[in-house]
Amino acid sequence: MKGIILAGGAGSRLYPLTLVASKQLQPVYDKPMVYYPLTVLIASGIQEICLISTPHDLPRFRQLLGDGSAWGIAIEYREQAKPEGIAQAFLIAESFIAGQPVALILGDNIFFGGDAFPRAVAAFRGGAAVFAYHVHDPQRYGVVEFDAAGRAISLEEKPAQPKSNYAVPGVYLYDENVVAYTKAQQPSPRGELEITDLNKEYLRRGQLAVHRLSRGFAWLDAGTSTSLHEASAYVQTIEKRQGIKIGCPEEAALHRNFLSLERFEALLARLPNCEYRDYLQSVAVEFRRTVRSSETP
Repeated sequence: MKGIILAGGAGSRLYPLTLVASKQLQPVYDKPMVYYPLTVLIASGIQEICLISTPHDLPRFRQLLGDGSAWGIAIEYREQAKPEGIAQAFLIAESFIAGQPVALILGDNIFFGGDAFPRAVAAFRGGAAVFAYHVHDPQRYGVVEFDAAGRAISLEEKPAQPKSNYAVPGVYLYDENVVAYTKAQQPSPRGELEITDLNKEYLRRGQLAVHRLSRGFAWLDAGTSTSLHEASAYVQTIEKRQGIKIGCPEEAALHRNFLSLERFEALLARLPNCEYRDYLQSVAVEFRRTVRSSETP
């Protein structure tokens, strides 16, 4: 499966921060925001990734992420000249998708807890798969309705009267038909190709799986100044309490065997002296200890 990070948009809700850098390049505690969705894709076993952003911001993403080879992955870049809906990403990245299944993740969504995404990617066999997360303000999101047996029966985008409290967060899995279905879509009244309309088409065909995320799972949308601050505070709390880092692509690449321990340590040697490097060195020590213990008869 291939992966797309949609990191476009004007970022108007974060003005004036976005006069300096795009929304997805803003810091969320100790890392650029884009590190978090990138890490989700790597942890899910996805090595071929396409990042979509504005012509103005793409050079900054290239400078930050390069071609991905440092992490054992491949990153391509595509321009979104004008934001016209989330589903537009599949038309922009059509040549990258090349008839393969694809995972799309939004560049301003932060996730933590469990292995729901890696398991869903590993189990994916066709159609589409989305996730459902219980929220107190579902009218802000795409909302999924379930029947008494727990089957998804409807989807609505930002409904005034939500039929459930389950919102669809910004991770979506699709089969090779996603480009054709997107091309057949009509723009919504606001002139966008809505991701909810695409999901409804898969639902209509009986090809949509909806995975409910557990209560211990955290989903943060860092698209406003307030939510950006809250996301940073959450990440800081978890990292200090548990001694781990959220959104660390190097660590995810090591554990996915995209990087050997030798390449991982060579990567560390090129980093400046900082807390981030110190953490990765502790990861290398723990990884080496784990490998040695597993080899002991």
